[in-house]
Amino acid sequence: MKKRKIFSFSTTQIILFSFLAVILFGSILLACPFSTQSGKAVPYIDALFTATTATCVTGLVTLPTVTTWSIFGQVVILLLIQVGGLGIITVLSALMVATHRKIGLKDSQLIQDAFNLNTLSGLGTFVKKVMIGTFLIEGIGALLYMTVFIPAFGAKGIWISVFNSVSAFCNAGIDIIAENSLCNYAQNPIINTVTSLLIIFGGIGYIVWWDVIRVLKQLKTQKLGCFGKLTLHSKIVLSSTAFLIVAGALAILAFEYNNPLTIGNYSLFDKIQVSFFQSVTTRTAGFATVLQENLTNSSAIVCLLLMFIGGSPVGTAGGIKTATVVVLVATAYSAIRNKNEVSLFHRNLSKQIIRKAVAVVCMSFIIMFMSTVLLAAVTDAPVMDILYETVSATATVGLTRNLTPFLNLYGKLIIIATMYFGRVGPISLAVAFHVKKETTNNIKNPTEDISVG
Repeated sequence: MKKRKIFSFSTTQIILFSFLAVILFGSILLACPFSTQSGKAVPYIDALFTATTATCVTGLVTLPTVTTWSIFGQVVILLLIQVGGLGIITVLSALMVATHRKIGLKDSQLIQDAFNLNTLSGLGTFVKKVMIGTFLIEGIGALLYMTVFIPAFGAKGIWISVFNSVSAFCNAGIDIIAENSLCNYAQNPIINTVTSLLIIFGGIGYIVWWDVIRVLKQLKTQKLGCFGKLTLHSKIVLSSTAFLIVAGALAILAFEYNNPLTIGNYSLFDKIQVSFFQSVTTRTAGFATVLQENLTNSSAIVCLLLMFIGGSPVGTAGGIKTATVVVLVATAYSAIRNKNEVSLFHRNLSKQIIRKAVAVVCMSFIIMFMSTVLLAAVTDAPVMDILYETVSATATVGLTRNLTPFLNLYGKLIIIATMYFGRVGPISLAVAFHVKKETTNNIKNPTEDISVG
């Protein structure tokens, strides 16, 4: 008779606990006096908040990163961002690949669940390609940043460039440039372009990268349409990402065009690039080139929607994801047209995918709603500021209407919990609703119709 294991964690629990362990370890390091520029330890709640926002790649901060943390503290934050963006399971798996250790079945399941993949084959190669691609893009981004930051900051500009590149690619939104984020560079085309591209590359997801590369290689020998050869996932991600960025930019441009507190006094070119950047950064990046509290209510509502949607699956972005929204819209359209199947780009979607999309949206909304109610109970800030804060935390965005620095103890704890659940919630949901083996049951409940809508 086999002995039953006392401690046996599922892959979901391992992923959840790994994030928690990294956060706690990072908070201990940041709570040390040598992590600050002043040499005095910050309150532990602020160290915990900073470790959480870095690991969960959110970007909300209670203390200014540029003036609070020493080089050691900034290195800790950067490592937390990198590990949080890639995922601790990915980092550990990459170390196994680098040391030529075999990835076992349990490790393969962890990687599969961490990235929400549908197959266990070729995961070692997948992790290797993810790490190489990540460091390559972050390196290119850092070099491009240096063309601006080295002339402005001297040798320190090298560190600023590396930090900003990693933060942008991981959609973290934390910087060490100024207390007002990138507002000083709102009209700088290089900073706007490089940051936007890093955010987009990190947010569209790794499997889209490989799919696009695959199609481009085929074009060398086959003269076929590029978009038509992509997988359904890539088609959904690329088309929805492009639509949301352009539609968001046009909406913000229209609502802010004459607003003197944001872009009202800029040239037409600068108005366009600032509006475009605002639309991109709401995809869970969190950098700001305009103060969010100065946005009109219409623009703020548009940004709330963009933040809640977020980026795309199998990437560094948060939110409910573009593919999730597209699946729900397609499902609603099929219901309106009284169709039995839900189809996109001439492909039918499985019922399992639809159920998963509904579950992700419901869980994310519950997290956001509960956080909003609780935060409203412990602070007297305007409702729009509270909602902006909680949506930003749930979707791991990092944009704030200047509420984060003024949160009390209870407010900080609420946002810490929201950032954590927002980061691991979609992962755990993907695992929980991914049916490994369908069980049959001969006894079924009777079916009965109800009225909806």
